[in-house]
Amino acid sequence: MPQDENHNFIIPNLNLMDTQQHFDHIRQLIRRGQNKALQLVNTEQLIIYWQIGAYIHARLQTSEWGEKTVEQLAAWLKEKEPILKGFDKRSLYRIKEFYSVWHTVDWAELSSSKTQNIHNQYTKFVVTLSPQFINFPHILSSLTWSHHIELLSQTKTVEEKVFYLLLAVREQYSVRDLRRQIRSGLYERQKLSNKQLAGNAHPSAAIIPKIFRDKYIFEFLDLPDPYTETDLQKGLVRRLKQFVLELGKDFIFMGEQHRTQVGMQDFFLDLLFFHRELQCLVAFELKTTVFQPEYLGKLNFYLEALDREVKKPHENPSIGVLLCTAKDKEVVEFALSRNVSPSLVAEDETKLIDKGLLRRMLQEWADDIASAA
Repeated sequence: MPQDENHNFIIPNLNLMDTQQHFDHIRQLIRRGQNKALQLVNTEQLIIYWQIGAYIHARLQTSEWGEKTVEQLAAWLKEKEPILKGFDKRSLYRIKEFYSVWHTVDWAELSSSKTQNIHNQYTKFVVTLSPQFINFPHILSSLTWSHHIELLSQTKTVEEKVFYLLLAVREQYSVRDLRRQIRSGLYERQKLSNKQLAGNAHPSAAIIPKIFRDKYIFEFLDLPDPYTETDLQKGLVRRLKQFVLELGKDFIFMGEQHRTQVGMQDFFLDLLFFHRELQCLVAFELKTTVFQPEYLGKLNFYLEALDREVKKPHENPSIGVLLCTAKDKEVVEFALSRNVSPSLVAEDETKLIDKGLLRRMLQEWADDIASAA
């Protein structure tokens, strides 16, 4: 149903509507009201938690309260307000943590244009010592309390929490989607990808780390062992929702085994997507072996065919992603150094990577930077 600039529904010409359209119009009004009511309830709940968390945080910071006091508060609330749920000792500490974490974030910096692309921009933080009872960051109300519990319990650093917060808001993740991305180590993989792709000599290197990653996780596929390229392709298409979740929701699926005719021959591209932000076609070529330099020649051929035959005049040049089971970074660097098309060689995993391993790799990277400084 059409809306005006204030997101109000535009009332259609009732004389031109049949009975079913009248009914659908009423149904849309009901849904809009219900969604708005739920959002208001969620916002008020989080504001209350913010204020309670600020109060407890301030008392504990000044040593006015001890650990026992929070336990006493939980027991007192249970006695005075027995119908209240969610205010036991553990929940009160979670509410305090909700405030303690998020009140340290420089929200003005987050709202700047520099941080629009969360995949490439990692924000700076400032510590505010006085409790902010009124200045509730309303971006937090874009997620439910269940989302926030996931962020608080499953992530470690503030930077990691901000990364997943912005990602979940932008991609409109369900709690299950958010949990899956955290479990797959997306934050660590993204930072490692930015580091590994930073040396790419191709002009497209400036945009590739923002959208693409060095490793993709397809643990949702139930593939035979060993599996073929056809098994991988069919599995990704069969689980397209999970595949797009791993890639990012700006990817629009255009087809599998996309047929391209060059001369008198037919060629078939494994998977074809369109990326809304980049405004370009993205070709995925699947390999179940270690990367070989000759793979890029075939991918470049497909990209040239797409640009000549499929790309529209207003769109940007096509990008290729070559998914391999493994790669030698030096071989990839040599292969890409004179590559004429924007391409990325990425690894795919059909099992979740151990997050401890990812964190150790990230720490080794940070130590290398520190020792070189």
